[in-house]
Order: sequence, then C-alpha cells, then structure tokens
Amino acid sequence: MNPSGYNKPGKTFLFTSESVGEGHSDKMCDQISDAVLDAYLAKDPDSKVACECVSKTGMILLCGEVTSKAVVDLQKVVRDTVKNIGYDDSSKGFDYKTCNVLVSLQPQCSEISDCVFEGRDMEDIGAGDQGLMFGYATDETEECMPLTILLAHKLNAKMKELSKTGVCPWILPDSKTQVTVEYRDNMGAMEPLRVHTLVISVQHSPDITLEDIRHNLMEKVVKAVIPAKYLDDKTIYHLLPSGKFLVGGPQGDAGLTGRKIIVDTYGGWGGHGGGAFSGKDYSKVDRSGAYAARWVAKSLVKAKLCRRVLVQISYAIGISHPLSVSVFHYGTSTREEDELLEIVKNNFDLRPGVIVKELDLKKPIYQKTACYGHFGREGFPWEKPKKLIF
Repeated sequence: MNPSGYNKPGKTFLFTSESVGEGHSDKMCDQISDAVLDAYLAKDPDSKVACECVSKTGMILLCGEVTSKAVVDLQKVVRDTVKNIGYDDSSKGFDYKTCNVLVSLQPQCSEISDCVFEGRDMEDIGAGDQGLMFGYATDETEECMPLTILLAHKLNAKMKELSKTGVCPWILPDSKTQVTVEYRDNMGAMEPLRVHTLVISVQHSPDITLEDIRHNLMEKVVKAVIPAKYLDDKTIYHLLPSGKFLVGGPQGDAGLTGRKIIVDTYGGWGGHGGGAFSGKDYSKVDRSGAYAARWVAKSLVKAKLCRRVLVQISYAIGISHPLSVSVFHYGTSTREEDELLEIVKNNFDLRPGVIVKELDLKKPIYQKTACYGHFGREGFPWEKPKKLIF
C-alpha cells in the first residue's frame, strides 16, 4: 500500500495476515537463534551475536558469528528450546533428546567491530550495517496493531495453551493461521468491520477424527479468540483444509531463521526493509532500528497525533546517526507530515548506542519475541509509548 496515497473515503476492502506456531520449522529456528543470543547476553551483556539456525529431520545447525566473554553450553540451549516447543518424542517428527546439533560459529569480523565500536563512546557507536527499517502503528486496536495479525497470533497462542494444559492433547507443535478482515477506509484510518475468512492448520496426533478436530478448533479456539462482534453468518471457516496434518515441523519442511519476517512484524501492513530480527544483538540495526521505529510510531498514535502512521529509518555501517527518518500519516492527522517529523526529531535520539540504553536492549529478552510477533505484546520496552513534548 502506498504510504502517501489514500483510498477513497468509505471504501471497503479485504486484507489478510498470517501467523505460525512455535513448532513451525522456521519459527523453531527463530526461537533457537534467540535462545542462543539470550544465553550469551545473560553472561556477557556486551556479546556480539549473529546466530542463524537451520533445521531438518533429526538435525539442527547453528552458524554465524559470536564474539563474547561468555562460555555457553550450546547443546543444552538448543535441546531445551526444542523441548519447550514440544518436540519431545520421535512420534511428533522431532525429538530434542536424539536430534543432532551441529555448531559452526566464529568470531565477528574485525573489520566490522573496528568501524562500529573502535574509539567511540557508547552513545556514538556506529550502526552495524546499512539498511532501512519500518515502524507501523494503527488505532484500530488497543495494542496499535492491525487486527488481522493480532488475531492470527492469538489463534496460534491459544492452540499452544490448549496443548500445554492437556485440554487438547492431540494438538502437536506445528500450526499455521490466516485471518482475512473486511475493513472500511475512514479518511486513511482503518476500521475493521468483520472477519471475512479464517484458516487454521494444526499438526495433530493420528487418533482423532477430522470431525472432532474441526469441532474443537471452532469451539475452543475460534470462539475463544475472535470477538463475537467480528463473526457473522457469512464468515468463512477453513479448519484443517488439508484434511490431515500428521507430518509437521522440520520433518515436513526444512526450517531457517529469518524466513517469517512479515509474521514477526505487521502482517503485510506498513512496510518492511527486509532484515530479519532473530539471533541478532542490538548493534544490528535490522533489529534495534525496527524496534525503535515501532516505538516512534506507537508513541505518535497513542499521543493522538495521528490515527495511523508509518515511520522509516535508514542507517549506514559505522555511522551513528540515521541517514534518513521519514513519517507518513496516511492523511489521518491534522498536522502536516513535516510537523510530525519535527516532533520525532525533537523527542527521539535514534542513534543505535542511545536506542540500546533507552530500550534496555542488552538484556536477555529476545527468545520471548521470537514467536507470536515482536510487536503488540506487553512487557517489551518498545511497546511502552514515550510521552512526547510538542
């Protein structure tokens, strides 16, 4: 969607977002990468980590760069993460006890560390790479997130809860959801009218019928998660549309860190600079810059300066200040975009070395971000709006 273009007022349209569960092969890799990052940060907050993960049947590979004073038992970190996800028996297609864990991690390239950190105060460290990042916020939900992605995440989280508590023991770790919402454009602001279509696919044990699966998904997942006001007799439900889902996780599809970047952010709304988050410490602006951009966007919406906003930030390696900061309000503000940009510049210091202090990004908080979205959830510093002076 063109950030500076507006739909015809009153126009209705459909928009779709998807999410995946903890046991999805790519999401499992994201969680492992962030578990490794957290393990290093817990012992050495200044660790520099770029950890990628690959998974396939019976195998996990860690590869990347780590410079740290910490000594970490990577075998234990990986196996504990897989166990917590729920892959604890070969009958589920993966088993934390018997999988092979391969490690290929080496120190960060000195050329990068020299140009980013050498001879600099903390506040003036350079960006760890070039890149562009987006932050988005909308007043359509209390969380300032699009309803489509919010509901898609909550459906997956509910299935995990039902499995973990034993209410639905037939639910296995891998799952996917997709939510289509009918919206009305109100002068650039998004107003959700109804849920048009729901898709839920979940890995299951072989001892349950398709009829029982669909009944449970409707009664214990859909009706528990989707507010009744959004459901009507025209809502379309595709509950386990494949008919069966016995082979899941890495056995069904190879997994890779960073392949669910739209799931991690805004479900296709706003924009995305292309950089993944998981496995990266704060010096990688793919992550810290995107968190800061979300912080800025949510702060603007919560201050009622606009109803919907997209913020773009760009950086260059070794340069501390952003190369550019842009604000697009979709026509939802009484102020000009230049005015909002000035407010942003007066209230936020977007140098990576300042972002890390204000958002407390040296703490081992990242594994919690690696499933159900990095944004729109309580407990993360970038989700606490800043009180703006304007």
